[in-house]
Amino acid sequence: MIKIINLRKVFGNLVVLDGVSVDIPEGETLAIIGPSGCGKSTLLRLILGLDKTTSGQIFIDGQDVSKLSDTGLIKLRQKIGMVFQSSALFDSLSVFENVAFPLREHTRLSENKIKEIVAKKLEMVDLTGKEKLMSSELSGGMQKRVSIARALAFDPKIILYDEPTTGLDPITSATIENLINKLAAGLKVTSIIVTHQLSTVFRTAHRIIMLDQGKFIESGTVEETKRSKNPVVYRFITAGQ
Repeated sequence: MIKIINLRKVFGNLVVLDGVSVDIPEGETLAIIGPSGCGKSTLLRLILGLDKTTSGQIFIDGQDVSKLSDTGLIKLRQKIGMVFQSSALFDSLSVFENVAFPLREHTRLSENKIKEIVAKKLEMVDLTGKEKLMSSELSGGMQKRVSIARALAFDPKIILYDEPTTGLDPITSATIENLINKLAAGLKVTSIIVTHQLSTVFRTAHRIIMLDQGKFIESGTVEETKRSKNPVVYRFITAGQ
């Protein structure tokens, strides 16, 4: 579903990603871990085509992201749901209007069809009946679930999660982690989770990649990562426990 080949991203003199490559098959949940500022979120922006690569290639469902026109990028992004760290909800809009927003912006669906889709997505994240609430009336966990519902609006093949549980208490984090697992299993979506929250990684990921100083330094299952002899991985894992 996603193929990244020798990807580099440089900002001025700062090398953020330095020749990273990975294949992510359909249906896999991949967690990318690493210290703050190591380039995890930049990688998500490159996958979405929000930033341009310095060199290398990203293929999404067979399409080379760097070669797509603006129209092509818009169509590509409809295959990808993005859940932002801050949830990125519109404060002036209700729960219903936040989830409906991309449908109204990028389709010509009738309002009745939009209502039907929004109701279905809110049901999937256990927010039925919360349609009229404003963002300011929602807890952090509820805001995150609205963000996930919005990401599901176009029935994406891929969901990108940027720090989905950061700042949430353990019980709310577990709720979001369970939801990530439910969507991965039920919808067969390919998921990339960027986070430094080890509880989220260990509960959701099929595979973990460690990003450090612009490079992927290790890849493995949860159990393989926990047993890693790489000193950088070991310090990261033990410091977070």
